[in-house]
Amino acid sequence: MTRASKPSLTILARAAALALAAPALLGHAVAQDAAPKLERVEITGSSIKRLEGEQALPVQTIKREEIAKAGVTTAAELLKNISAAAANLGDGASISDNTGGQRGFNGANLRGVGVSSTLVLLNGRRLANFASPGDSAGVDLNSIPAGAIQRVEVLKDGASAIYGTDAIGGVINFITRQDYQGIDMSAYASGTQEGGAGKRTFTISGGTGDLQRDGYNVFATLDVQALDSLRSTQRAFIQERPLADTVPYYLSSRPYPGNIRLASSASARAEQLAAINAAGYTFNGKPYTQRTLNLFAPACNPPASVYAPTQIGAEACGYDYMADTEIYPKSDKTSFLTRGVMSIGEGRQVFGEVLLARADTEYVLSPNPTTLSGMSWSAVNAFLPKPVSNARTFEIRFRAKELGNRTNEVRSDANRVVVGTTGTVFGDWDYTAALSHAQNKVADRYVDGYFKFNELLDAVRAGKINPFGPSPESSRGLIDSLRVDDVARRSEGTTSGLDFKLTGSLGALEGGDIGLAVGAELRRETQKFTPSALLISNNIGGDRDSTGTSPAPQATSYGRNITSAYAEISAPLTKQLELQAALRADHYEKVGSSVNPKLGLRYQPSKAVVIRGSAGTGFRAPTFSELYRPTTYGTSPAFLYDAVYDAFDQYPTEKIANPNLKPEKSRQLSFGIAFEPSSTSLVSVDYWQIHKTDVISDLSGKIILENADRYASYIKRDPADDYPTLVLRKENQGGLKTSGLDFEARWRSATTEAGRFGLNFSGTYVMNYKRQFGADEPYLENAGRFLQDQVIQRWRHRVSADWDFGPLSLTLANSYFSAYTDDSYLPGTEPRQVKAYSLWDLSGSYRFNDRLSVRAGLQNLLNTAPPFSNQSYYFLSTFDPTYTDPRGRNFFVSLNYKLR
Repeated sequence: MTRASKPSLTILARAAALALAAPALLGHAVAQDAAPKLERVEITGSSIKRLEGEQALPVQTIKREEIAKAGVTTAAELLKNISAAAANLGDGASISDNTGGQRGFNGANLRGVGVSSTLVLLNGRRLANFASPGDSAGVDLNSIPAGAIQRVEVLKDGASAIYGTDAIGGVINFITRQDYQGIDMSAYASGTQEGGAGKRTFTISGGTGDLQRDGYNVFATLDVQALDSLRSTQRAFIQERPLADTVPYYLSSRPYPGNIRLASSASARAEQLAAINAAGYTFNGKPYTQRTLNLFAPACNPPASVYAPTQIGAEACGYDYMADTEIYPKSDKTSFLTRGVMSIGEGRQVFGEVLLARADTEYVLSPNPTTLSGMSWSAVNAFLPKPVSNARTFEIRFRAKELGNRTNEVRSDANRVVVGTTGTVFGDWDYTAALSHAQNKVADRYVDGYFKFNELLDAVRAGKINPFGPSPESSRGLIDSLRVDDVARRSEGTTSGLDFKLTGSLGALEGGDIGLAVGAELRRETQKFTPSALLISNNIGGDRDSTGTSPAPQATSYGRNITSAYAEISAPLTKQLELQAALRADHYEKVGSSVNPKLGLRYQPSKAVVIRGSAGTGFRAPTFSELYRPTTYGTSPAFLYDAVYDAFDQYPTEKIANPNLKPEKSRQLSFGIAFEPSSTSLVSVDYWQIHKTDVISDLSGKIILENADRYASYIKRDPADDYPTLVLRKENQGGLKTSGLDFEARWRSATTEAGRFGLNFSGTYVMNYKRQFGADEPYLENAGRFLQDQVIQRWRHRVSADWDFGPLSLTLANSYFSAYTDDSYLPGTEPRQVKAYSLWDLSGSYRFNDRLSVRAGLQNLLNTAPPFSNQSYYFLSTFDPTYTDPRGRNFFVSLNYKLR
């Protein structure tokens, strides 16, 4: 058992202690009205309480029962069923983080406009962002206590003037149970047909006290999950797509046994080739003639090391890393949440909430691709079939297989404490005030596959380690001593806040009361990054500056204050027409200020029809990572072509922050119609539009190399052979324009002798998604096309059909992603279509009595494999890991027991 996968004794002990002390803790809850149909509630997107369904903004609500029917147990899995979300940051994409920054981070991405532009809330308040500095800033979905969720509200209209104008893509509000009484216990287990990626979960929830009767309520949930890894060798669709036959340009030039790359000088190289041939080596009976060669080709060492003449060279071997990696990580997750509320008389309450969450995730990649220079024949002759006699030095490019597969254990600890009070003043005016403190800590530990580079280089030069095969038994101890076991990166981020809100009525108009909400927030954000001494030494094979010219990473610590004030008004001009307006002012220390308005209109010509619309602006301040992140070194996730070096490769990269960044700005617009064809059905259609300017990004490696003259300052070339290192610097780089349509439909039949039937549908059609990669670059269409680093499908939907018959219920659901034009970056690759991706799920439940129920189901009923894709951006190749599920057909069963 690895370190990160050991039981989290500390967090469990803390959780148990808090559970025992829960009656003394206070948490927020909303009292249940005697007539719930008339209760006014606060709905995501507005601070003014209103009847459910009265808001002018498009809000999708996903209830606890729907989550259970889908068979999902994590917030990240749930995001895949929201059609408004695109290019989410999941584990598959996280594996591709070749700059060592944000493995372990699962982030939401509404509208595909960026994880940093989607605001994730828990019970209407912020959590701390994932602490590791990197390209994205947002809440790690692993920190959301899945077992405590009552419903999820998705505000699909961006730049909320209530929660924060950085929510350009929208807001996702996870809302936990409130005023709950009794005990719930549930257990869940799943397994895949082809093996791997199994899962076990256990949740226990308990609540006591009736707020109306007893004057208090306390609720607590403990959720524990264990997920198994999935190796590429366990999936037939991966084995059926060897890189050499499908996308040979993505093969690595660092195989095992290693390739030899001879001198760059033609005369020196001719001398070396003469010596090799004189030693009796031939390639298929002919003398060796190439600069890159492998003395074990064409046999190589399949299935990972293969002969690949079209890409690596006519006399060399290539490495199929997809034959030797994991495509789904092992993880253990534990979360504990407790909430309590106490009435203190005269309509006033005090409340509190405590969240503790830990996620341990283990990422396993192929062995480290390694280049050793200055090698001599005398050092390696003992490992070759025939010795070569020549004084010239050369490079060896190989996989450090004897040092193991690269393995990172990422531990993310999240916690949050909220205390506050609510009540009524000045007649019917309500107030809420709260203090909150949230923290996220991340430790990225290198436990296998990474090594002390200089010592390895010395050992190979001394003839003690074999880069072509197994080393002598006498070298076992030496090899073990080179392994790195080091917490290379520690990060910590906090978000502390004080918020106050006052809501009430200013009077009445023809249509009803004029609602007003005013509020203010003071927030403090901090981020700390601490590299290990070994990381600073630039001596970790797989995480080092290969040029040897850049400064070492340094520990950093930054903080800033954010002050905000907002006002919202709801003016029912007539019984049919309501005007809603909001204004928010934000000041970010060291960044600047912004005032952003939002205007909404709701028109209801009849009880069955609502017409709604809104317009507003947004402002996203640069994150600490974008401003101050220490330079990190890695390799490009994509295989790129460099015309100067004349080769495809994963070239070295340097990620550099920019303290002079300007904020991103945006304009949003939405309007739509919702109508009820009958009392048991609802249909809505909404148009939305987002335009971002001053988008913060770095130039992609592809654009840099395709325009090498224009972007020469972004390339560092080795003077010996022009081998490039790409400088990826954060900049304000142009704009993004996107628009589309959202569709929702719900229908529920009356109870009949055949049971009760239901239908739920949500879909998104993207009309355009135009991106500008650099201020001097044109806008390019990304909708229906893989472009640079992502695909935005034209159409995505989730539809489910329900049948309830007494204690039995069945649900059949479909998730659909439309076909799109593939990445055509490969030489000679004609535009092709990636097939549509359609997954069917079936689940059923049986309620034995009021206490006991069981649910079982099949996810990916038809065992549909991810469609083939040429995409070259992500480490996981031959499919796109951002929206597909490599697990295949998955069986699950859950048991729920209630004690009330």
